[in-house]
Amino acid sequence: MVLWSIISSPRASLSLQQVLDLANVYLENARKAVDPNIALVLCHDTEVSLSQVKKAAKHTNDTNMREDIASIYIDLGDFLETQGRKNEAQAFYKKSIKWGGRTPDPNRPRSPSRPASLAHSIKSAVQSADLSVDKPSPLTPPPALDQSPHKQPPVNANAIHVTMAKHIFPRNVRPPIIPFHPPEPDTRLSDTRQLAYCLGLLQTDIEPNDVLDPIARNWVLNTKNESDERERLKTLATDVIRTFKRDEFKDAKSVTEVVFLASVLERDDFRYLVKEFYSGIDQSGLLDVHQLEGLARLIQGARSGDLDSDDLVQVLKLLSTRLRDTHEQSTNHLYQLTVAVSHVLDAMADASVAGLNRETIHEPLSAYLDGLKKSPDPYLVYQAAYAYQALLCIPDDESLWQATLRRSGKVFQGVSGLVSAVKGLDLNGFIEGLGKIQEGLAGASEVVQVVKTAYKGVVALGESGQGFLECLQEGLSFSQKCAWYTARRGADALIRDGSFIEFRRLVCEAPCRSDVAFQWGVCQQLGEIAANSEWNGETRRSAIAFLGEIYQDDVMWGYHTNVKQWILSILMQLTLAPGGETQFVETQLQELRKNGDTEKQELYRMCHESGPGSHPFKVVSSEIGSPSLLDRVQERPDVEGSLRQMRRQRLKEREKVVYIPPQAKAGLQASDDVRFPLLEKVDEFLASDQQVFLLLGDSGAGKSTFNKEFECHLWRAYKKGGTIPLHINLPAIDKPEQDMIPKHLRRCEFTEPQIRELKLHHNFILICDGYDESQQTNNLYTSNRLNQPGEWNAKMVISCRSEYLGVDYRDRFQPGDRNERSETTFLQEAAITPFSMDQVQNYITQYVAVHRPLWGAGEYEKALDLIPSLKELVKNPFLMSLSLEVLPRMVDPGQDLSGTRITRMALYDQFIEHWMERGKKRLGERKLSAQARAAFESLSDEGFTRNGIDYLKRLSVAIYKEQGGQPIVTYSRYRDEKSWKAPFFSREEETQILREACPLIRNGNQHRFIHRSLLEYGVALAIFDPHEWKTKTTSEATSGRRKSVGSVMSSDEQDVVEEDSAMAKMGLNLNSPLAWRRFKNAPSVLQFLEERMQQESLFKQQLFGYIEESKKDKKWRTAAANAMTVLVRAGEQFNSADLRGIQIPHADLSQGVFDSVQLQGADLRYVDFRGAWLRRANLSKAQMTDALFGELPLKQESKVILCVYSPDGKTVAVGLDNHKICVYSTSDWETLWTLEEHSSFLTGIIYSPDGNRIASSSADWTVRIWNILTGVCLHVLNGFGGWVYHVAYSPQGDQLASACGDKRVKLWDVESGECRHIWIGHTDLVLRVTYSPKGDQIASCSNDLTVRLWSVETKECLHVLRGHDRSIQSVVYSPQGDQLASASMDTTVRLWNASTGECRHILSGHTSYVVSVMYSPNGKQLASASWDYTARLWDADTGMCLHVLQEHTREVQKIVYLPHGGMVVSASHDNTVRAWDTATGVCIRTLTGHSGEVRDVDLSPHGDKVASGSKDGTVRLWDVRAESPTRPISSGHAQSVYQVKCSLRGGLVATCSRDKTVRLWDIQTGFCQQTLRGHTDTVKCVDFSPQGGQIASGSFDRTVRLWSVDTGACTHILAGHVYWVWNVAYAPHGDQLASASEDKTVKLWDVTSGECRRTLSGHTYLVHGVMYSPSGKQIVSRSHDNTVRIWDVETGECNYTLRSYARFNKFECSRQGNQVAATNDDATVRIWDIGTGECRHVFIGHKGGVWSVAYSPKGDQIASGGYDGSVRIWDTAAMTCLWTLSGHTKYVNRIVYSYRGDLVVSASNDKSVRVWDVTSGQCRAVIQDFQAEVSDIAWIEFHGLNYIVAACDDGVVGMWQVLMDGDHCDVSLRWKTTNDKLDTRDVTIQDVLGLSQLNRKLLKQRGAVGEPADLLREATKKVATMVSVVSKLKVPSLSTTVEDPALKVCGLLRQLEELLEQIKDPVMRDLVAVLVKNIDKCE
Repeated sequence: MVLWSIISSPRASLSLQQVLDLANVYLENARKAVDPNIALVLCHDTEVSLSQVKKAAKHTNDTNMREDIASIYIDLGDFLETQGRKNEAQAFYKKSIKWGGRTPDPNRPRSPSRPASLAHSIKSAVQSADLSVDKPSPLTPPPALDQSPHKQPPVNANAIHVTMAKHIFPRNVRPPIIPFHPPEPDTRLSDTRQLAYCLGLLQTDIEPNDVLDPIARNWVLNTKNESDERERLKTLATDVIRTFKRDEFKDAKSVTEVVFLASVLERDDFRYLVKEFYSGIDQSGLLDVHQLEGLARLIQGARSGDLDSDDLVQVLKLLSTRLRDTHEQSTNHLYQLTVAVSHVLDAMADASVAGLNRETIHEPLSAYLDGLKKSPDPYLVYQAAYAYQALLCIPDDESLWQATLRRSGKVFQGVSGLVSAVKGLDLNGFIEGLGKIQEGLAGASEVVQVVKTAYKGVVALGESGQGFLECLQEGLSFSQKCAWYTARRGADALIRDGSFIEFRRLVCEAPCRSDVAFQWGVCQQLGEIAANSEWNGETRRSAIAFLGEIYQDDVMWGYHTNVKQWILSILMQLTLAPGGETQFVETQLQELRKNGDTEKQELYRMCHESGPGSHPFKVVSSEIGSPSLLDRVQERPDVEGSLRQMRRQRLKEREKVVYIPPQAKAGLQASDDVRFPLLEKVDEFLASDQQVFLLLGDSGAGKSTFNKEFECHLWRAYKKGGTIPLHINLPAIDKPEQDMIPKHLRRCEFTEPQIRELKLHHNFILICDGYDESQQTNNLYTSNRLNQPGEWNAKMVISCRSEYLGVDYRDRFQPGDRNERSETTFLQEAAITPFSMDQVQNYITQYVAVHRPLWGAGEYEKALDLIPSLKELVKNPFLMSLSLEVLPRMVDPGQDLSGTRITRMALYDQFIEHWMERGKKRLGERKLSAQARAAFESLSDEGFTRNGIDYLKRLSVAIYKEQGGQPIVTYSRYRDEKSWKAPFFSREEETQILREACPLIRNGNQHRFIHRSLLEYGVALAIFDPHEWKTKTTSEATSGRRKSVGSVMSSDEQDVVEEDSAMAKMGLNLNSPLAWRRFKNAPSVLQFLEERMQQESLFKQQLFGYIEESKKDKKWRTAAANAMTVLVRAGEQFNSADLRGIQIPHADLSQGVFDSVQLQGADLRYVDFRGAWLRRANLSKAQMTDALFGELPLKQESKVILCVYSPDGKTVAVGLDNHKICVYSTSDWETLWTLEEHSSFLTGIIYSPDGNRIASSSADWTVRIWNILTGVCLHVLNGFGGWVYHVAYSPQGDQLASACGDKRVKLWDVESGECRHIWIGHTDLVLRVTYSPKGDQIASCSNDLTVRLWSVETKECLHVLRGHDRSIQSVVYSPQGDQLASASMDTTVRLWNASTGECRHILSGHTSYVVSVMYSPNGKQLASASWDYTARLWDADTGMCLHVLQEHTREVQKIVYLPHGGMVVSASHDNTVRAWDTATGVCIRTLTGHSGEVRDVDLSPHGDKVASGSKDGTVRLWDVRAESPTRPISSGHAQSVYQVKCSLRGGLVATCSRDKTVRLWDIQTGFCQQTLRGHTDTVKCVDFSPQGGQIASGSFDRTVRLWSVDTGACTHILAGHVYWVWNVAYAPHGDQLASASEDKTVKLWDVTSGECRRTLSGHTYLVHGVMYSPSGKQIVSRSHDNTVRIWDVETGECNYTLRSYARFNKFECSRQGNQVAATNDDATVRIWDIGTGECRHVFIGHKGGVWSVAYSPKGDQIASGGYDGSVRIWDTAAMTCLWTLSGHTKYVNRIVYSYRGDLVVSASNDKSVRVWDVTSGQCRAVIQDFQAEVSDIAWIEFHGLNYIVAACDDGVVGMWQVLMDGDHCDVSLRWKTTNDKLDTRDVTIQDVLGLSQLNRKLLKQRGAVGEPADLLREATKKVATMVSVVSKLKVPSLSTTVEDPALKVCGLLRQLEELLEQIKDPVMRDLVAVLVKNIDKCE
């Protein structure tokens, strides 16, 4: 093996001694060789090895090495003498003398050569080995090195097996072919190659073991029986040939097309085609290169018998004549002729053609070819030599080629015959045959001849005048037959067959491998492989690497300078080859440049300077013309020309555009952190079986831009006949749900015949843009019948805004029948993510380069860094483009940008103004008609920009009003002249000018805004235009000043508010879009309005005005509903607001805050209250029909262990741990039955298929069957010998199977309760049993590690499934019944074949018990739940894991699929239920509310509800398909808030959170001003600088960050701590910051430079608190090492260490700076003197650890809060306890004093905050508005008012105002952030109308008070009254005077219609409807 490693290594890498040893080994093996030819080859290899050593030895004085060389030469000469080769022997003796050897004595005995040291070691190793083992020959490669997929024949042990590196041709490949499917009978063929393929199949004999695929096999069998179809195909081929004959031009594409047919033509057609080529060449004046090449390829591919000898002779005559006549023509023509001659001669050699006329053909051709040796073109010289060799084979009885094949055991006729059978070639015999021929053709001296050039210096070579060409000419033989010709032909055949392993071996082992001509030919073959893009990349790279090996390994391949030059020329040509492996080639060239000696490097330099050769590789093109010859035959319309025109147009449109490839995520709910390149994902989709790719994204996310770029991406790669990309703008298509593709093609000016042709014979990729803009709800894939028989064949990429979609949006895009759809197979989706900052930078760079704006890239980047919120805005690509255009107008880069605030609305305002001004300038410079000029000047005089903006507003409103927001307007002058479109699109001059100035684009007669968001902006601007109101304000103010200037100047703030309010009221307008359209589902418009409201107080007042007006008149209710929606979305909070009587049906109040709001008598029908804060709201007598709360009531019981839905979804059965079963109605959550007869805990509950019965199993050893209609127990099934673990109904419902601990499975009759059969076989507990879908099988799983399958009919055990090695917890059948899955505690799931019992797949990946498994409804997917905290989704066919669902934090107990298969729901011990998307694996919703482990979960039959049972004793119903809010569900932190800090300078509150962010809140409004992102882990602490301009935050990511309050920019990252940072504190002067860390240190930082000034070390455990003394001279730190340390700031020395026996929890310095108070776990509070470090006092009184402490402002008191829930007030002077304040029920974790010191505020884990009077010790107020523990509080005094700010563990932050009036303290909510939790505590619902039963229960459970009106009772009363009235109206008394009955009827009718809207009961609705009908008749 050691020897083999040397032989198989590149010789250039061996040491000189190793090469010398190698020479000895070759010589030893030559002596052993039986075959003398092999021996001579080995002698040659010996000489080659010596040549390498000699070259190095010339420059050394190593005497031993020179002696070794001389000795080997003597031994080599001795051996050759024994072989009778004295001349060669004498030559080597002379070389020995030259190297210092002695003259050999002719009489000396001949001894074997001196063994090398390496040979000795090998010999010893072999002798010492175990002789019983077969040992390979030292020269035989080890078996492990053979990577061939085919078994190789044995190699002669005496033969040298030369190998290449493993990466060179490691495997055989299939020759490159274009796959085709056979056509249906009498259908058109798509391509001539398809015709050739079909004819070839018909000539194939079908054998049992052939390699045809089933489709092709069936086609052949069927077509051979259809004579008409066979004749049709043959006729088509003949017609193609005839069409070619008529073709006047016969270009390269036409020639290529007919050549494809050549090998499958009938003999007569083939000869006809050859004759046509012959005539074309013969009759053409100038040589027709295309026909010449075609003739050569025809002859090369001819089958045996296609051509006679005379045919070939005639062709050769013609070519010979043209060759001589073309002498004066171009070298290229000579080369093409010579190639053609070569192919003819090859064919003649194969066909044994003999008797060529020596005088007329042979001698002239030989002479001419010999004369070409002098050609200056080296490529021509080589081809002439090849042709000459072929010619030499013709006269013989047996050609070289045939002789060699005969020795290999195979003789083939014709080249095509060889290719088809080359796999049968005996390569050993072939190589042996080459050796024999080589021996017969040339003397031994030619075999072992050493190349003389041996690099005698490239420079000298050049000086002698001998160059590349001369070297080649010397190396080629034109006088005698050579074996290289035969070897070259064999190599050609192997390449055509893709047998690259055999090709590599042939090249390396051929005896002629050192021949210049052979190497030249091999290099040419390798170059052509590398240049041919139809071979795969690995094969092409192998060819390039092979060239590099030949170049570098001089020992193996010799020193042929011309070959080296040829290799360099080939590689340099390959760098220019289109679509090639350019990078790999360049890397190879760089390696060749660096390696080798100086001569070789000089050779490289010379070749590099001369450049690559100009001769192209012989790579046959497969391109066919358009229209093709076959198209003409089939009379097919030309579509390729139109497609090329479309391609050019599309590519031109995308020139010079700024484009950044977008990133995307797996779905809407997926994290933005997991991104992927969108283009790569879509390319993967195109290569998959999926049919629809749904692209989602927000407005302006770049969907349309990507779609256009993606179309161009596909057009760039398009080839004739390939898949056609179509970008379809859906809004531009009328009714795209029908005939979408033809409609689009007609718009692209395709003719009807072309459209039919495209439909029948082409495939498409449809890129459908703007699904939302077209306002579609149809499934365009199914409605257009894509991929149905006879319809369009297409894949679809379709884009849609995220906010446009509802819950079931996948149904709009999923292909196929809804009942048979597979979410994971045909639909894929992705959501575009916002730009990253790297993408933003790249966009800026491109934008500046393309558009050359006023600013440079640096100025834009500066603005991004300094302007708050701009970074977030530009992450949206469209806003990015707007920002770059308008920023130079909006800000001056020289000014201080930190105070600049830019919003989305401001960008649009500026953009529109800029656009209009630019349009004005463009129109002003244009030559206009007199009328147009007058109109333009008139518009300019009035204000062109404002006129343009007014046009934009009016058009936007009209589009929404007349077209429902559909953005494309189609205008026809004659049809629409009198329609609403005319004022915007007519030819009237002013209209035309305004239209041209507006940001519109036109395509034919269609008009649209350049971006959809501009339409939405226009509507929002029409609702409120600040410019108009400013104009009105200015006008009215001016008018007022004329009357009374003083009155305006002297008015106070209240007067201004009243004036604004009056002005707002003036703006209320029923024509406003707010009044006639609901914008609840138009989030983009709402976002514009939100921003406008936040910027313009006037608009805010106007919105409130609409709400007020709705109290008086219902005509304002749509406007009021929109106004409330806008206000709530903008963060406006309605705490204690008076909203009585407002009418806001359909308003979106989700996430709104309505604390103590007055809503009595309000119209709240259809209002969305999800996640709203309604605490203490008064809803008395409000109308709340169909109000949406997003949650369902829970049911409180004992601990729930089982939860099952009935088949009809009307009831739920719940198993409790008290052995009872409760059955509830899902409509009103009422208890129907309580089934109480079991005496031990329940193990299973199941409904019968008809839903009328329940079967329950129990640990009481029984199964009970219950009548669900009566609650009666029908049967008690006894006879069990242990617990019954599970029970299952048969699909028919007549049988029941049970699994029992007595190891048995029992079968029961449901009607009689009798046991029908007992199956025995399990050897341990049977845990689960299940029926197959057909009911013919039962599967049971057991603790005995088996699954058993039982036949229900025969009662036999069909199969025992073994494989699991732990208990099996679950078994389930697939929906089709052909497969079943078992889940085990061995952490695996196994999939079994239900028929055979064979294990198909083992699903591994879980790391703990798998307890639940379930198939998807279509059976193609599988879900498993495990105690490793994850669930997994698997492919049921392949067993591959598709997704790991891993957001649960504890064991996952169960998982179930929704009926449509697109979602799974999991239940976990982490108290949550989670819904997951099965396509992406993303968690869609987390259902929180349980406070204990969720034990079971089940789905309603429709999949809209989930029932979950928990250990907390509740059953909850969830609506998993309820629409998610159209905005983020939380306005606050996403996770726990740890700290609250206040800054009065800017009126801000800062909070830090586990969600890795810091947020800044406006004290007055609660708006989040900044979100500071950058930390990568929990942010534990935050602090304001004393000046208020900076914030410091400390994080578990081990860093401290400093932030600018104004800009939100991170100014410094303070890195240095090695563990978590727990606390930060500013020095009183603000110049320094201290940070405390878990790394036991405190660090002091310079806040200006960010440098660490000092590290305070001394603590021995984590430091979790730090603070400065008021003077700033000391720092106090607190550690878990039970110490507090006082440090000197200047020196960093620890002045004092304050110790305790218990851990310090909190500490605080007195405001005087002389004391520090610290709390301990030992229930004490200690007072220490900062100056001396002495403990002044210990306060004792708490009954547990003390968790919080605070000094009063004067320092005379201390307040402490403890684990015991009490607050204690201590007197620091008297050292006594003043008060013990009790009220909290859990520990107090935070205490603060009011600024005046009269109040103490405490926060507790009991979810409350209490306000205490320190004077009286009384609790003045309790705030219980929290849904989670309060983590921190702060007291704020701002503008003379007092506030409490509190933060919670659920991420909520809120502020309450504190008003003191004597002893009375009033605390009211000012603002709070929201989360997704509904709060209805203390809501008054007395006499509320229309509240459903479920909503009533929900509100009551959540703390609502009062009783809603009984709608049915009230309706009955009203109906009875109206019946009486109606009866009187029908029969009026003649004697009684009555009022006008018509008025009475109208009033009744209105009342009844209103009543009808409120009634849900169907009986009452019918009754009222009848009354309405009767009244109509009466009227």
